[in-house]
Amino acid sequence: MWEKLKKVERHFEEIGRQLTDPKVIADRALFQKLSKEHKDLLEIISTFRAYRKAEEEHAANREIIENETDSELKSLALEEQALLEKELPLLQEQLKVLLLPKDPNDEKNVVLEIRAGTGGDEAALFAGELFRAYLKYCESKGWKVSLMSESHGPKGGYKEVIAEVNGEGAFSRLKFERGVHRVQRVPETEAMGRVHTSTVTVAVLPEAEDVEIAISEKDLRIDVYRSSGPGGQSVNTTDSAVRITHIPTGIVVAMQDEKSQHKNRERAMKVLRARLYEAKLKELESQRRDDRRSQVGSGERAEKIRTYNFPQSRVTDHRIGLSVHAIDQIMQGNLDQLIDPLITHYQTEALKTSSEQEN
Repeated sequence: MWEKLKKVERHFEEIGRQLTDPKVIADRALFQKLSKEHKDLLEIISTFRAYRKAEEEHAANREIIENETDSELKSLALEEQALLEKELPLLQEQLKVLLLPKDPNDEKNVVLEIRAGTGGDEAALFAGELFRAYLKYCESKGWKVSLMSESHGPKGGYKEVIAEVNGEGAFSRLKFERGVHRVQRVPETEAMGRVHTSTVTVAVLPEAEDVEIAISEKDLRIDVYRSSGPGGQSVNTTDSAVRITHIPTGIVVAMQDEKSQHKNRERAMKVLRARLYEAKLKELESQRRDDRRSQVGSGERAEKIRTYNFPQSRVTDHRIGLSVHAIDQIMQGNLDQLIDPLITHYQTEALKTSSEQEN
């Protein structure tokens, strides 16, 4: 681990040097990329240096305790040593967590989708309340929420609401919300005072990157031939028509409207790019649908990740068996008391896996 940390530190220092290079500063895209990487490494480097400093102080105090004759100085060293012996293991664990592989989507913005599941009007009402809780949570984090689409329930709330969440680390925290949320309470319309159970599904999708179409020449078969008009009449006596076949996808584009082969090729490539772009978007949308389906299942009660029990003022996260008796706080957007333990749990599991792989 220490060799890996030293390597990361050298890389961090090299980026720092590059950021002062006038050529790098002049290249806006490169400067932004390096600045972000420098910022991302700052926490792990700061922790590593804090650990190294604490180790040095620990060694210096041990020297004083073993060799110093001044009792007052020795006493101070013993006090500081006790604090350092608590601090060092904590810093070491923190470093292990920081070295864990990061979810590549963690820094992305989010498309948040909330839908009423089983339970009719009550499910739609709770979908509205849950969405408001997320709005308040996002506000507390300084994230910007933009409503993309909404479909209201007959008695209020939402049958479906979709919003975009923009902010640093939005996906890293909201991803723990995806799944089926179950609510147990007495609806306002319930005359007999019976507790009803309803569900709401939450999907948290990382915002898709802009699709860039890079076409390699080796993936193209280009045929040129003479343009022809109706009835086989020659339109052009030169090979100006162009037919381009994109071999990996089988998409074929032919263009003969221009007298210039160069212009026909240019137009054909433009059409090919547009068709490949459309195909890529459909692929991304298909992946998004699969992701959404895997997150929320069918919306049945048995698939729940969390239960909101209003009569007992209790919220239970079934993934880690955590119960919090503070449902009013949760519905006001205080979600960190649920999300933080989930992050700790999954980090602990990842550390166990990492340790097993090393052994």
